[in-house]
Amino acid sequence: MKVLTAVKILLIVTSHSQFGSTGEKTGFWLEELAAPYEEFTQAGAQVDIASPLGGKAPVDPRSENEPSEATKAFLADAEAAKKLGNTLVLADVKDTYDAYFVVGGHGVMWDLAKHAPLHQLLSKGYARGSVVAAVCHGPAALVGVKGPDGKPLVNGKRLAAFSNAEEKAAKFDAIVPFPLETRLRELGARYESGPMWSSFAVRDGRLITGQNPASSAATAREVISALSEKK
Repeated sequence: MKVLTAVKILLIVTSHSQFGSTGEKTGFWLEELAAPYEEFTQAGAQVDIASPLGGKAPVDPRSENEPSEATKAFLADAEAAKKLGNTLVLADVKDTYDAYFVVGGHGVMWDLAKHAPLHQLLSKGYARGSVVAAVCHGPAALVGVKGPDGKPLVNGKRLAAFSNAEEKAAKFDAIVPFPLETRLRELGARYESGPMWSSFAVRDGRLITGQNPASSAATAREVISALSEKK
């Protein structure tokens, strides 16, 4: 059902490919890009993809194992592949989008968490009335975003993100530059989580977040609901 015709959504991915000092590769998590892309395009939205460095964005190789139906569809979509291979440079994004969706993957913790152009883009977008969304490690990009009141955007808001328990269970808690759940709580977020590895999405007005890869489609559907209400 094409409920989002004439709506523009920007998917934001990391450009960071080094997993700390482990020597392993990281990047964005494929399911967290593919599932929202499918949900948004099927709803009729125009979808663009941007990253800090632009060009081809690095996919976390672990996320290519056991591909979901959404991932298979994304990889088979020539237009999607072209957009991913030629991502827009975030600092050059001048267009105003109806929604901004930060895709997760551990790479976000290293670049998007500190990327001032993205923080400004999201701050201005939210103040203008756009929807701001993120899934899994994507909410790390929100740590530098200010709300219209000058406080952290997440302050006082309900949200989800990859949990400390999940990070520890994956044995990555000693590698990431900071514990995401802890940092969000320190900024005043009302952090919520569901069972580990299960779909869990939270909507607080125009701020929409999901906990983990399994939450990707549900988070995207909450964005569609929010945009449909605005229309």
